[in-house]
Amino acid sequence: MANGSAFTTPPPVVLDHTARLNKPIHEERHLKVICIGAGASGLLLAYKLQRSFNNFDLTLYEKNDDIGGTWYENKYPGCACDVAAHTYTWSFEPNKNWSSVYAGAAEIYQYFKDFAKKYDLEKYAKFSHRVSKAAWNAQRGGWDVEVTNMKDGTVIQDYCDMLVNAGGLLNTWRWPDIPGLNDYKGKLLHTAHWDTSVDLNGKHVGLIGNGSSGIQVLPAIHDQASKITTFIRSPTWVSPVQAQEQHVYSEDERRVFAEDPTALLKYRKELEAGFSALWPMFIADSEVQKATFGGMTMMMKDKLRNEGLEDLVIPQWAVGCRRITPGVEVEVVFGEIQKITEKGCVGGDGKEHPVDVLICATGFDTSYRPRFPIIGPSGQALSDVWAEEAKSYLGIAAHGYPNYFMIGGPNSPVGNGPVLAALEAQADYMLKLMDRWQTENIHSVQPKYEAVEDFVEHRDKFMKGTVWDQECRSWYKNNSASGKVTVLWTGSTLHYLEAISQPRFDDWDFKYSGNRFAYLGNGYSQTEMDSTSDWAYYIRNEDDSPFLGRAKRLKAVNQAGKTEKVETSQVKVL
Repeated sequence: MANGSAFTTPPPVVLDHTARLNKPIHEERHLKVICIGAGASGLLLAYKLQRSFNNFDLTLYEKNDDIGGTWYENKYPGCACDVAAHTYTWSFEPNKNWSSVYAGAAEIYQYFKDFAKKYDLEKYAKFSHRVSKAAWNAQRGGWDVEVTNMKDGTVIQDYCDMLVNAGGLLNTWRWPDIPGLNDYKGKLLHTAHWDTSVDLNGKHVGLIGNGSSGIQVLPAIHDQASKITTFIRSPTWVSPVQAQEQHVYSEDERRVFAEDPTALLKYRKELEAGFSALWPMFIADSEVQKATFGGMTMMMKDKLRNEGLEDLVIPQWAVGCRRITPGVEVEVVFGEIQKITEKGCVGGDGKEHPVDVLICATGFDTSYRPRFPIIGPSGQALSDVWAEEAKSYLGIAAHGYPNYFMIGGPNSPVGNGPVLAALEAQADYMLKLMDRWQTENIHSVQPKYEAVEDFVEHRDKFMKGTVWDQECRSWYKNNSASGKVTVLWTGSTLHYLEAISQPRFDDWDFKYSGNRFAYLGNGYSQTEMDSTSDWAYYIRNEDDSPFLGRAKRLKAVNQAGKTEKVETSQVKVL
């Protein structure tokens, strides 16, 4: 029976060769999973385990006092989704109630809260509990996990067969590395750690950063602050409109979404297909990129109408090298901030700019280095192994760390097209491996060293032809200008879905407890163990089985020939 208790973990069931001889083929053993985080990805894992598995125990350790992850934590003014909200839902769980195309953070949090309530997922969560260490236990073939109670500081010892890190990429926020930050005497804020009690009315506000959060907060506080000074280190592409323009849904539109599932599905598919059609823009020399570059340059010049500003603001690198941000910036101080003083910032112009409130929209640590020790069989912490570069197997696992999986790990498609569909595919992939573990006498499983190295080699070669490899500072490259692209996938989201639709088991190293064929058991099938099942289920009037060839199987899945043709050259990019 599945349950959410972290403190009633049963002892591991050791199904050795002798024990399995008395059981039918594929007899399930108990599976204990610990998931780090109860944000969107953690809830997804809980849903899929609950839907597809029996005889498991799951605990979601969440450092906050509620679900939601980044959408619970980020409360800065203007915080919103920068993709169309109807594309920011699970594929199987539409939301009929989005208020607008680009929904605010509170609405997105409520979507995941409602998702958790609908499927009773919070029963798996232990709130205000932070995983502080995990160490591989070779004898038991699992992970010894140390958990800290955030309220009283007590430490709990737990154990799991499978450890899943769903802590999220944009989770560890960071202050800017600028001299004098601690000298500032005014109110210091970070967009990812917002103090909602701060009153900005009548204040002179300084804003550091021109990424997504900075561009979102700027118009949201415009009517409150008496003056806003933004400090911009480098140019960025700022779009007056997005691929889908902002639009507040009318009561009639929302009524159609609520009452006509077919119409809602059609609308969602159109948005999703249009999002995927943007992929050619990220190929450096593509016609779509060239057209987008020209169009964006003209739009920004039309807004700026100042040749001096144009040279400072409009980038020379390709559109998409760093994430595109909606909005137009005014009244800025250009150049690297030299230092922060008690009163404000000394900007690139060499002048001190006093401000009452200083907002740092300076992003997150995107190195993928775990925030706590994850100690593998070698005794090395994953954070040390990844000190210079995060190397994963298809964004899902790391060599040297058995029975350890990641949702949204290095080189996942988080900026290549629709995001949540890719996270679903990752969850499906790791659950397929867990299914094998549960029904065979597998001790541990991890990606082979050579498989990871081959993928990294392919990644580095592929990225040379993309806009992401160009000289622009981006969190796609761990906030560097010329580092390796360790965040993004080597293709479109649709490409990723096909790449991981089925595990390549030859890329994985399986270690067994005893004879690998012990799972064959006593000669009986699981079907014969259930007298209510159809013992002749394979007899039928026609062949309705899935196609065995990849091409035909894919056409059946993506309904080729049954939908309207997507013309990428006609897609409105911006």
